[in-house]
Amino acid sequence: MAHYLITGGTGLIGSALCHHLINSNHDVTVLSRQPVNVPRLCGDKVYAVTSFEDIDDQIKFDGVINLAGASIADRHWTQKRKAILEQSRVGITADLVTWIKQRELKPNCLISGSAVGWYGDGSNKILTESSDFHDEYTHQLCDNWEKQALLAQDLDVRVCIVRTGLVLARKGGFLQKMLLPFKMGLGGHLGDGLQYMSWIHINDMIKLILFLLEKQNANGIFNACSPTPISNKVFSQALAKQLNRPAFLPVPAWLLKGVLAEMSRLLLTGQRAVPEKAQALGFQFDYTELNSALADILSSK
Repeated sequence: MAHYLITGGTGLIGSALCHHLINSNHDVTVLSRQPVNVPRLCGDKVYAVTSFEDIDDQIKFDGVINLAGASIADRHWTQKRKAILEQSRVGITADLVTWIKQRELKPNCLISGSAVGWYGDGSNKILTESSDFHDEYTHQLCDNWEKQALLAQDLDVRVCIVRTGLVLARKGGFLQKMLLPFKMGLGGHLGDGLQYMSWIHINDMIKLILFLLEKQNANGIFNACSPTPISNKVFSQALAKQLNRPAFLPVPAWLLKGVLAEMSRLLLTGQRAVPEKAQALGFQFDYTELNSALADILSSK
């Protein structure tokens, strides 16, 4: 039995991870600003704390999984919103590393979140963990986030950064927002539809985090996405097919830019990221084909 600390435990990935760990008879502590929501979202066997100071110094954590971060796609990127995005990622990660530094009982491993948005607009280039980036807001946000987490390496803590793609899940996430228009036959690709989408099934996401926790020679950056990224046009067609609906109403780029301003880049640009490092270490995905992944997700809705 191990004991894990999770920040962002009530989110899409965090709540699924909590349930998996508890069902595997591990102990889980979740740091949350709203601890009242923890039992409902994470399970009633999860310990909830509101600050790092609430955690007993005598508790030894086998691993820390840092998934905190306000949703990047919910609101316009005003300066106020950007400050919230940065504090909820960079700020909390800095606080976490400071807390680790002050503890005598340090965790064996820190798994810290990031996103394939680190690469910025990757066009159609295949992006591995050693690829360069296009400098824009998502890169700057993710880069500062990652740099804070990597400081824990100086404390003799093994650090793995997971640059997560679009997570396919039964509840929540980007797919939930797409379902209604597609079910109504009003779906279609965004802009020219050529932008790549790096996706991952929620089960593979949890499996990868567990793999990195246990793999003692895993260090540094990992792309957390399936080996088969696809274009937005192909994704839209696949989703429509699974729902037995047409997908013939593309959303023009000018409209997205007009409505969403800078945030439209989330939808009109993409990353063709592949998980080179995880696969080199022996990680095997259960879902490498989009159609089977969508079929599994949608069959349970």
